[in-house]
Amino acid sequence: VQLQASGGGLVQAGGSLRLSCETSVNILRMNYMTWYRQPPGKQREFVATITRSGRTKILDSVTGRFAISRDDSKNMVYLEMNNLQPEDTAVYFCNTELSRTGAQYWGQGTQVTVSS
Repeated sequence: VQLQASGGGLVQAGGSLRLSCETSVNILRMNYMTWYRQPPGKQREFVATITRSGRTKILDSVTGRFAISRDDSKNMVYLEMNNLQPEDTAVYFCNTELSRTGAQYWGQGTQVTVSS
């Protein structure tokens, strides 16, 4: 299983970005698709997840600004990020778990930089 994340970039505070993560296999074979982020000098943290059944969970501090969605026909998961703030600056990673084996996989990360 391979995950390809994209969509990061440099934006000003208040701007928006949409991150994408494509799986190399049928996305419905995954238990969930999750976004994490790792700010500079800090530990990786959970941002948002969507389960195979479509349930979602969002980090409290980004609720109302971020949204996670999925396009099963494209094997893609998205992270829509609005009203970005400098504290959102991080490398964003997508993560998944294959249902059949329980094995976890990580994408390569995409850099999001928000300037004040």
